[in-house]
Amino acid sequence: MAWKIIIQPKVGKQLRKLPERVSLVTNLLCADLADKGAYPRKQWSNYGKLHGKKGVDERHCHLNKGHPTYVACWRILNKQKRMIEVYYVGTHEKAPY
Repeated sequence: MAWKIIIQPKVGKQLRKLPERVSLVTNLLCADLADKGAYPRKQWSNYGKLHGKKGVDERHCHLNKGHPTYVACWRILNKQKRMIEVYYVGTHEKAPY
């Protein structure tokens, strides 16, 4: 069973401003999340859990190497219903962590 990916409207606006290559990689990440779930493992650069709010499972990974580095952040909304929300795609410097 595939995971449902919810992309916040703000992320859609962010994607339009990013380089085309980063947008394509973001689409690949979303497809990978939908297929394999919220834990895409080692194939994504600097993939890891974010330590922030208690009881919220948030993850991130880098979408490219070099400067500026672009990242994607997502949270697991509901494990049983298999729902993931992508809430940030943009530069590492402005990431909400």
